[in-house]
Amino acid sequence: MLARTPEDEILRAEDLALVVEVAAPDSKRTDYVTKHKEYADAGIPFYWILDLDDPVSLVACHQAGELGYQDAPPVTGTFRTTEPFPAEIDLAALLD
Repeated sequence: MLARTPEDEILRAEDLALVVEVAAPDSKRTDYVTKHKEYADAGIPFYWILDLDDPVSLVACHQAGELGYQDAPPVTGTFRTTEPFPAEIDLAALLD
């Protein structure tokens, strides 16, 4: 799995700490199933799935060894975390 930066540098999956996916209505199965498995297999430690349907929600997934990702329950309102870095996100404000 490769990506390029605006400076045309190559990023590899092992260089990433987090992928945030915005789930689109026509790609939710891909985001919640296919990419979920692919990113876990690639070794990306954290995967957040942001769903902009009302109410806006976020599912935070983290690597759980050979099991792949362990998913936290969906969060609405304010999402708070300390991993992979401290963050607080007002999810409803994302649509303002």
